[in-house]
Amino acid sequence: MSATVSSTQPIRDPDVDSQRLMGRRGWWLVVLNVLIPGSAQVLAGNKRLGRIGLSATLTLWALVVVTVILVLTARSWLLSVALTPWFLIVVQVLLALYAVLFVVLTLDTLRLVRLVRLSGTSRGLVAVLTVVGLVLSVGGASWGSYLAGVAGGGIGSIFSATQSLPAVDGRYNVLLLGGDAGDDREGLRPDSISVVSIDADSGEAVMIGLPRDMLGARFAEGSPMAARYPDGYWNCDVDVCKLNSIYTEAEVWHADYYPDAVANSSSPGIEATKDAAEGITGLTIQYYVLVDMAGFSSLIDALGGVDIEVTERLPIGGDENFNNVDEWIEPGMHHFNGYYAQWYARSRHGTSDYDRMARQKELIAAVVSQFEPVNVLTKFEDVMSAGSDLIKTDVPANQLGFFAELANKTRTHELRTYDLTPENGVDQDNPDIDAIHTAVEAELEATPTP
Repeated sequence: MSATVSSTQPIRDPDVDSQRLMGRRGWWLVVLNVLIPGSAQVLAGNKRLGRIGLSATLTLWALVVVTVILVLTARSWLLSVALTPWFLIVVQVLLALYAVLFVVLTLDTLRLVRLVRLSGTSRGLVAVLTVVGLVLSVGGASWGSYLAGVAGGGIGSIFSATQSLPAVDGRYNVLLLGGDAGDDREGLRPDSISVVSIDADSGEAVMIGLPRDMLGARFAEGSPMAARYPDGYWNCDVDVCKLNSIYTEAEVWHADYYPDAVANSSSPGIEATKDAAEGITGLTIQYYVLVDMAGFSSLIDALGGVDIEVTERLPIGGDENFNNVDEWIEPGMHHFNGYYAQWYARSRHGTSDYDRMARQKELIAAVVSQFEPVNVLTKFEDVMSAGSDLIKTDVPANQLGFFAELANKTRTHELRTYDLTPENGVDQDNPDIDAIHTAVEAELEATPTP
């Protein structure tokens, strides 16, 4: 009777005395377990466990198919959902559960194979294939779960704001601040101030550079600082009335002007600087992004350094007479770690502030261009940790998908820059704000060079 059953159902009820049959059966079960987890149990073991495995596998395949369809038809919406912390937590849990389920299915498959009934050669090969499949499947699911958890934590800590703002005149305008909390100063001060204006449809972008030492800044109409300085930022409450001093003054002296700033993922200093940038450029600024140069240093270390071509000798430390210089950055190609990259961006003596602005932009561009997916994935935890220290913003998490899609469009255009410098007719010591408004408007309306 058993021989008849074995000949008609060799997978479920095999002839255990035939090493050849048991070897072929073992190969089939192990391969099926790797390709279609759960199918081995349905054919040869506990059908209830097999149905659970098959249901999980088919659900995973269906989600992959749906994801591909959404990438092709609704990528912006997909990114908006996929880049939210709660979704990443769900993905983390599901992948972890699938990894545990696959371990159970694999161990049960080995039981069904009955290794002791296989020939020596088949026994070794089946065992090796099982281990490889286990490592690839469980390792991949576990790694994906880990990445989802790290990404969810990083995104949640960076993008904690909730208020979404619409485009104004068809553009999104973002205040980009490069903060420098060096050892030679109290607190953080924005040494690099720019406004990035992005066309909401095409993604075409213009970066407008504002000199940090500009005097007489005008504030946005109706803002608290405009009420305090209706004629411009001249007779101020700090020692110098420069553009980047507004941050410190608002933080120290006028925090009560912006009582809701912290609750909205900002600060009084950032909001006051945003009002000044609006007043100077004439643009409505929806969001800000603050890049801390100390965090930027950690990010560069996490990515393994950055390549920069230095064109002039720059001091590390020291004063304007080059006394007590710790070290010199010499001209030539350099592979900088975070420390030297930070000093390349912030070294101030021997060059102008305009040169410093240009170096900071050059460094940011170099890091972006040298981002390697392998580096990011293999050092993902360090990258996300550095990102949490690097970036502060009021861009809400529910807008990440839209801006990611917009960024893809922006990459198809050359990023244009327009700096408010003497070369463009701007006197930073006595700026003509109305003329700047006209120049900025003309720059935004100019047809970009293909």
